[in-house]
Amino acid sequence: MFKQYFQQAWGQLRQQPLISLVNVAGTALSIFLIMLVVMMQQVKVAPYAPESNRDRFLHVRCGSITNEEWGEGNSSNGPISVRTGRELYKSLETPEAVTLYTIGTTATPVSLPNQPATAVDVKETDDDFWRVFDFAFTAGKPYDRATFDAGQPVAVITESVARLLFGTTDVAGREFLLAHAPYRISGVVRDVSTLAETAYAQVWIPYTSTDQEGNTWEAGLMGMMSCTILARSRADFPAIREECDRRLAAFNQVIGEDGWKIFTRNRPYDQEKNAIAYAANWEPDLKAERRSRWIIFLILLIVPAINLSSMTQSRLRQRVSEIGVRRAFGSTRGELMGQILGENLIVTLLAGMVGLLLSLAFAYVGDSILFSQEYSATLNPPTVDASILIHLSTFLWALLFCFVLNLLSAGIPAWRASRMNIVEAIGGRLH
Repeated sequence: MFKQYFQQAWGQLRQQPLISLVNVAGTALSIFLIMLVVMMQQVKVAPYAPESNRDRFLHVRCGSITNEEWGEGNSSNGPISVRTGRELYKSLETPEAVTLYTIGTTATPVSLPNQPATAVDVKETDDDFWRVFDFAFTAGKPYDRATFDAGQPVAVITESVARLLFGTTDVAGREFLLAHAPYRISGVVRDVSTLAETAYAQVWIPYTSTDQEGNTWEAGLMGMMSCTILARSRADFPAIREECDRRLAAFNQVIGEDGWKIFTRNRPYDQEKNAIAYAANWEPDLKAERRSRWIIFLILLIVPAINLSSMTQSRLRQRVSEIGVRRAFGSTRGELMGQILGENLIVTLLAGMVGLLLSLAFAYVGDSILFSQEYSATLNPPTVDASILIHLSTFLWALLFCFVLNLLSAGIPAWRASRMNIVEAIGGRLH
């Protein structure tokens, strides 16, 4: 039956090339626009290296603190200190791993002795950073717990930084100058896209090798650190949040003796919620964000569906006699509707594939425009590759929108055609 539908759909395309071209182009454009919206969301939540475990991430990017002397409703908001991160999150027992790292990257000069310096993006982390994120090491290895605890000046660098400094990537064990201080290269990893906002940097160093623990404010409770929690599975999220609440209550009892109180605005957030949490003093409305997204999808589907429905109706007018004969020979209304929807679905799927390929191509070519980051601390443009854009979910979304567009554009014409009077249909009249 599917083969028959395909042959009939192909015959209709060849008989009416102009209408068919407009039909395919309209469908492809609709899928193209929708898939761009989907991809702009996917780069924030879909898993790809080095953030392949995004579905198991919980983030505490910032926090809020108040003091009883400030008055009700007043707070100071921003990233937390190393001390706060350790007390609230590093001591958690439910997760698989917890990492502390500086909230963003810092442009820092790197060079070799007696050579000009170049600014690169540096992130300060702990040793568990390499357990939470899955970097692809091409030389050497990450720094371990002993190295981190000792505060040794070691670094993991990207391949592009290695080539910039040494002209090769096989540089594990060699030294370079970071902010004019000597650092030994522990390992080399593949370059990371800025779209992997949490893990991104060009050079990673232990925060114990700097004065990051002393870089604090508000009585040493706030600083420049963020936290990512790796759960063993999403089923552990409620238990992790409950444990976080218990740690917070216990910590607030300690610091409350000096009038301080930390509150987290329902953090930690999962990957989807964290992707839209742009302010430390504001909890994002995830339901409202999803509603807005679906409204955009509906608009991009309904507008072309109205035009495509008129074209489908026009094609059916030329097949009135055929439909009447089928009804006269016993075709049921359900069979007739299924045939019309099936034929239109084949055309929609073909056009949808064109739209999907166009969206992928546009994403590669226009990545710096399409995926520009409003609050990025780096001047490096975002880059995309197949691992970022092409997921099973990408094709499933495209397939879903093709089905919906097919129902919207062909559903009413198919229903009207199935309810035609047999005698009038054979006579070539469609009302």
